[in-house]
Amino acid sequence: MKNKITSIVGKFFGGALVLSAIFIPQACADPAQKGTTPEASLMVPQSSVQMKMSFAPVVKETAPAVVNVYSERKVRQRVDPFFSFFGRGIPRERTERSLGSGVIVRSNGVIVTNAHVIKGAQEMRVVLADRREFKAILLAADSESDLAILQIDTKGERLPVLPIASDNTLEVGDLVLAIGNPFGVGQTVTSGIVSALGRTQVSDLANFIQTDAAVNPGNSGGALVDMDGHLVGVNTAIFSRSGGSNGIGFAIPGELVKRAVDSALSDGKIIRPWIGARTEGVNAVMAEALGLDRPRGAIVEEIYAGGPADKAGIKRRDVVLSIDGTEIFDDSGLRFKLATFSPGYKAKVEIWRDGKTRTVSVRADTPKEFPKRNQLTIEGTNPFEGLSVVNMSPALAEEMDFDPFASGVVIAARGRDGLSARFRFRTGD
Repeated sequence: MKNKITSIVGKFFGGALVLSAIFIPQACADPAQKGTTPEASLMVPQSSVQMKMSFAPVVKETAPAVVNVYSERKVRQRVDPFFSFFGRGIPRERTERSLGSGVIVRSNGVIVTNAHVIKGAQEMRVVLADRREFKAILLAADSESDLAILQIDTKGERLPVLPIASDNTLEVGDLVLAIGNPFGVGQTVTSGIVSALGRTQVSDLANFIQTDAAVNPGNSGGALVDMDGHLVGVNTAIFSRSGGSNGIGFAIPGELVKRAVDSALSDGKIIRPWIGARTEGVNAVMAEALGLDRPRGAIVEEIYAGGPADKAGIKRRDVVLSIDGTEIFDDSGLRFKLATFSPGYKAKVEIWRDGKTRTVSVRADTPKEFPKRNQLTIEGTNPFEGLSVVNMSPALAEEMDFDPFASGVVIAARGRDGLSARFRFRTGD
């Protein structure tokens, strides 16, 4: 382990700061220096070999599995100003293009990227690191986790892949490389460290990895790799007022990426299990009222009758402190952890109730279609004439990205004829 750390640190500092002092662990220092102060271990590179240490071996191993993803869609719009005055216009067609990155995760051409890269795409192309181009098809996409799984036809050829690190061992301070195609200039590698873990303020679902490796537009869907050449995350967003990298980039963790890929290949869609509980993060005021030592966990506000949490005996005002040993800090963290499980997985959930902790076993499951789906078209002379409606259920809410606790009926389609066309009803209302 000491030799590995020495090599990594040497790679990072050796070429960039040749004249600066670097830390050489005792594994590679003079044996006579053992037991000396930390300051005595700070020294300039001692040889040309140390100065030439770089990330090149890791890049050569991982870069061939990172690809460019191009998508386009045709949009029709009415733009003629003269005819628009009369409420009409000449339809014109324009092409919208999107550029991003992707990572090959299966040698037969399965690629993971961001859902926003291919959103609304009518045609997708993947360009490999060796500049070969393939048409891609969409296997599955999930806007909430911002992940999409693509497939290209390799005609039997085995492509280089990046193994996904899903063991959750990444730590703050670890060195990482971001590989992608920023601004469309071509494949680019940047280096940095893991600045933070478990960032939930960026999305309602993912516990993002924060890194200071430069991430810019076009890097979306690209790889965040560790020094072992494993995919630890998929780059997805930057925090910037100017649109460029300010040293704050975010990546979707490998454990969620792996689950999304497995789900897409086995089920044809990305399934996110739930436990049938609506939760909210615990703030300082809540923590004091509940008798907690600090703000932590997610308090249960509502239980879906007959759902997994209900069956496990979880009640309103229970606080979920951890799941399978992973500490929970808010609702997003809870949903992220559940999304990494396979449907049917039994998780150990630690809860806080009446000033005591207890552990229950909860079966993570897919939202169910209860009540059973019943779709009908409304007829007769009334404002809803021509609407096709369907009753809400947790399963339908998951499909339509609705609140799973919502009740009522949702408009599935609207005919051109009928009174409903006059009242501006829309699909999804």
